[in-house]
Amino acid sequence: MLTAIEGLHHVTSMAADARATDAFFTRTLGLRRVKKTVNFDAPDVYHLYYADGAGTPGSVMTYFPFPHIARRRRGAGEVATTAYAVPPGALPFWAERLAREGVEGLASGERFGEPVLAFEGPDGDEFALVETPGDARTPWQADGIPEDAAIRGFHSVALRLKDATPEAELLRFMGYEEAARDGTVTRLVRAGGNGAHRIDLESVAGAPPARLGAGSVHHIAFAVPDRDAQAEVRRAIAAEGFNVTPQIDRDYFWAIYFRTPGGVLFEVATDEPGFARDEDPAHLGEALKLPAQHAHLRERIERQLVPLD
Repeated sequence: MLTAIEGLHHVTSMAADARATDAFFTRTLGLRRVKKTVNFDAPDVYHLYYADGAGTPGSVMTYFPFPHIARRRRGAGEVATTAYAVPPGALPFWAERLAREGVEGLASGERFGEPVLAFEGPDGDEFALVETPGDARTPWQADGIPEDAAIRGFHSVALRLKDATPEAELLRFMGYEEAARDGTVTRLVRAGGNGAHRIDLESVAGAPPARLGAGSVHHIAFAVPDRDAQAEVRRAIAAEGFNVTPQIDRDYFWAIYFRTPGGVLFEVATDEPGFARDEDPAHLGEALKLPAQHAHLRERIERQLVPLD
């Protein structure tokens, strides 16, 4: 069993409209845009990062907004819900705020004994806020959102799978332990994790395969402290028979990727060097930052990308 994984590092999704996505995360949810860069493989497409004030692993939601992309089809083999942690008693504030902002899919409920408010993003993305006692993570202070209601970071992600058993075995190998079951949902927890240390597995045997599109989670990333820990994880995962990429420099972290038995793309990302490596911490996410291999294309890229506030 692996011991280096701390919990989630980031969640990366796809969108249709960069401006709508940016407004939703910065204005509606009150997160900070901590990086404005481009897709390594498609430099005419933004890669936008939203998180707490510092871009702490376990709080980072990232987006590739592809203009004119079709909307996803929900189904098996995907990350279904991305849940954020908020303080106890915060959900009434959020229910009122999200309703006032015209957010769709609002639904109050409970899971594993925790109050939950489900809602949708601009492309039908599945999100939830979960009242989470004892979460000491520091939130970003956004206008109109009191500190005692602000988002602390990720609470969990939920995977929707035809058969959750192989995924559960993989997560146990990665250091997670089964904590509870609620109907067809199994919760696994990384003990002593970083706050974003819960994974829910939902079994949906009869569901059609999911189709990637706007509103889809492209992949989820797990956090490790550094490249040495990442290399150990890579060797162990590869020894289990998974096809794992080499360590790849993503400027703000190093990454490895592999596909899980249920079809979900997993990444393992380093906590270092972080989002302040090329920007002053007071000005994260303000300037367009380009990977070195695309720096010579700046003039063309800036013409193609829609301006963001």
